Amino acid sequence: MSHEKEPGSDVSRLAPFRPYLQMLARMAWDWRLGAKLDPSDIVQETLVEAQRKLSQFQGATDAELAAWLRRILANELAQARRTFRQEKRDLLRENSYEDLVEQSSMRLAGLPAGDDTSPSMRAEFNERALRIAAAVESLPEGQREAVVLHYFQDLTLPEIAERVQKSTTAVAGLVHRGLKTLRSTLSEDI
Repeated sequence: MSHEKEPGSDVSRLAPFRPYLQMLARMAWDWRLGAKLDPSDIVQETLVEAQRKLSQFQGATDAELAAWLRRILANELAQARRTFRQEKRDLLRENSYEDLVEQSSMRLAGLPAGDDTSPSMRAEFNERALRIAAAVESLPEGQREAVVLHYFQDLTLPEIAERVQKSTTAVAGLVHRGLKTLRSTLSEDI
């Protein structure tokens, strides 16, 4: 996914990263914020901020652009927490958002955080993460939420059932159908 800079291409350059950012935002989301805000709102703010600052971006590759976008996403998550929780500034917690987004990205790509892989391997992992994120984001909302909570936030089925106010059997069905759809979608993508 190589993007060369063309006049007026800012939006199209950032657009392929939207599902990836949405997936990372869901994985790093502080669910205590409740109905006050949604991860997709944070992603939208991230893309607006990135578009505004794109002329400042110094990188040349999609991997560098993804890393830059992850930092903006982490900042937007920290800002949302400050705004909606109305708590004193907690620098330790804010810094952990950047770590959490980075760990989520590595987990999504199947790459251990801090791994010493080659640039070509990292590029391959980034491509895989983008495909997985797009596939997960294309799931119906209930399936997407169940899959993210179970496989990316390591919640058990009963914990998910309590959070989404459904039976454990219903959650198991959502996870099962979500995985079946993901397998089908990702096998077509290979």
